[in-house]
Amino acid sequence: MDDHEPLDERQLSRLRWRCRRGLLENDLFIERFFQRHGPRLTVRQARGLERLMDLADNDLLDLLLQRREPDGALATPEVIEVLALLRTPPRTPASPTPEAPTA
Repeated sequence: MDDHEPLDERQLSRLRWRCRRGLLENDLFIERFFQRHGPRLTVRQARGLERLMDLADNDLLDLLLQRREPDGALATPEVIEVLALLRTPPRTPASPTPEAPTA
């Protein structure tokens, strides 16, 4: 399977199940990640995400909150790519611009 090939529905469903965590904070990052990127996830990105899911909850949270960076065997290109996507802050809705008074 090509690294840049998108996951099929079954693979995506399995990955989502694999990503369930014990800490609510991690779940919030992961749920936002799947909402934004789920349909476009590639085999390579899934591999990186699975490596992150091998971590203990507190170690994962430290990475997500940028308290530390991946090192050693964890510092692979696919892990770094997925971690950057996970760390992307939530979008804030655009504020409506006040209307100018009419004369």
